[in-house]
Amino acid sequence: MTTKAGSSSKARRPFECTACGQAAAKWVGRCPGCGGWGTVEEGLPPGVTVGVPGGAPRAAPRPASPVRSITEVGLETVVSRPTGVGELDRVLGGGLVPGAVILLAGEPGVGKSTLLLEVAAQRARGGGTVLYVTGEESAGQVRLRAERTGAVEPHLFLSATADLEEVAAHVEAVDPGLLVVDSVQTVGSPDIEGTPGGVSQVRAVTSALVALAKQRDLPVVLIGHVTKDGAVAGPRTLEHLVDVVLSFEGDRHSTLRMVRGLKNRFGPADEVGCFEMFDGGIHEVTDPSGLFVGTMTGTVPGQAVTVAMEGKRPLMAEVQGLVSGVGSDAPARRTVSDLDANRVLKILAVLQQRCTGFTFAQQDVFAATVGGMKLREPAADLAIALAVASSYRKAPLPYGVVVIGEVGLTGEIRRVPATDRRLAEAARLGVPKAVVPFGPGIVAPKGLELVQVDDLDGALAAVGLAREKR
Repeated sequence: MTTKAGSSSKARRPFECTACGQAAAKWVGRCPGCGGWGTVEEGLPPGVTVGVPGGAPRAAPRPASPVRSITEVGLETVVSRPTGVGELDRVLGGGLVPGAVILLAGEPGVGKSTLLLEVAAQRARGGGTVLYVTGEESAGQVRLRAERTGAVEPHLFLSATADLEEVAAHVEAVDPGLLVVDSVQTVGSPDIEGTPGGVSQVRAVTSALVALAKQRDLPVVLIGHVTKDGAVAGPRTLEHLVDVVLSFEGDRHSTLRMVRGLKNRFGPADEVGCFEMFDGGIHEVTDPSGLFVGTMTGTVPGQAVTVAMEGKRPLMAEVQGLVSGVGSDAPARRTVSDLDANRVLKILAVLQQRCTGFTFAQQDVFAATVGGMKLREPAADLAIALAVASSYRKAPLPYGVVVIGEVGLTGEIRRVPATDRRLAEAARLGVPKAVVPFGPGIVAPKGLELVQVDDLDGALAAVGLAREKR
């Protein structure tokens, strides 16, 4: 049986994921490409153009503005203005750019609203007009938080609405110099299909706010939610629509908060800003190394200090290890906090197989960081190994030693990126000695003694842990 041209099978509409663009032969509830739920929608028939009946060709529209040489394009429209919060300016690349749209995403309760209320108050305090739109709280709740954090300013205007048209009307009436929307998942429009927070609503609302920002040269900051995996909630196109994507991270059991740049069209995308959360609000931490180092060792076994890189920022960090014997019938446990569990297991295996006198079969091993800092980079390997070895030997590391290096499966110690910046940070804080791997071009800063090693045995010997004490 043959099918005639122009039959329904020829005009069958394709299906496409609105988040990642993955094509599908039929409708499915979950996209096979990105795994998003409810993102697959029916598209137009093949050959049909949006807004053109029957897909008939039409003349190209006249351009709204002529093309210009890149040398004729001015930079005055993309000059950033400081927010008044130095750590946030560091991540943004200097401040807020007119017409820029920033998405700040984080877990509930981490302090996103508190931080942006402080930014809004700083702008209003400087004479600017700020419109703060809250779709999750009432205006009274925001005022109460502002009273607690000292963010009450006459030029800071509040709007408790979740309607997109009302937001646009308030912008027209107030003519603010900064717009904050808390949060983009709560704002919707009755003219758009779906419920607020859905894929189509979030995409359309963000597109409208981006157009509003570009039209009025208005910096807009959107608060976004995250999934249980820590990814930005909503369609993937949400991150592509905005100019800057920031991740606000922190453990609710710790005062430490970090703003991490994930995307930035106006500056570096790997900067990190540090804050502390208190009852009286959120405060920036300009020199955060002290938050992560309790002592420079020398007194208690099981401590080692390293220098981690958070974006382009070197930070001193303390790693702690605890090795404890277990009963003959109890299985040995491995408990890891704020470190890469797989790397810790690898280091334990290397210590046991490549070094003398280590056996962990009947030992509980605990490894953690101090201050809530999360260490995932390989540069922390040597600190983990020496902290565990120190606890196993029941001997502390010498006072004032930092260790930097990656541990390989054969026991070799490898160089890590930005070694010079890590050593400069250690020297700035008065550290007298550093254990690092061999490598060309490593220059010791003034006042810092370098001990270069090529394997884990050499590192153990450098800190006095080569022999088991009895």
